[in-house]
Amino acid sequence: MFIGEHHHNLDEKSRLQVPAKWRSEVAAGAVIAKGYDGSLTLYPLAAWEAIAAKLAALPQSRPEVRAYVRQTLASAVDVQLDASGRFVVPPQAREAATLSKEAVLVGLIDHIEIWSAAAWKRAQESDAMSHPELAETLEAFGL
Repeated sequence: MFIGEHHHNLDEKSRLQVPAKWRSEVAAGAVIAKGYDGSLTLYPLAAWEAIAAKLAALPQSRPEVRAYVRQTLASAVDVQLDASGRFVVPPQAREAATLSKEAVLVGLIDHIEIWSAAAWKRAQESDAMSHPELAETLEAFGL
């Protein structure tokens, strides 16, 4: 399970280190793709396969579905950890998330979000988490 927040720097070869406690979950392979709100998402291979199956089952007759599937799959790249627990963040992914040096890896149970440090700070400072309707929304979901 992925939980917590970890700060790591991209090295000169654009490699990003996965925290040691998470490595076993992505050792068999992973997929990195554009995420939400300017982040990237790193999925263990098994989680990605489940998502891909759901994407394949969506109704392709709807234009918004086609656009979402196209965008998601076009941005997806297979990655492998090296012996030091690092993977290369592809150029198009770095550009999409405005990653240059410091990255923040955020564990979200079955996947990892990757943010530039500046974007993560902005997201944390936004008022989305203090929105007055948040409690009602969470209650509607049983939380």
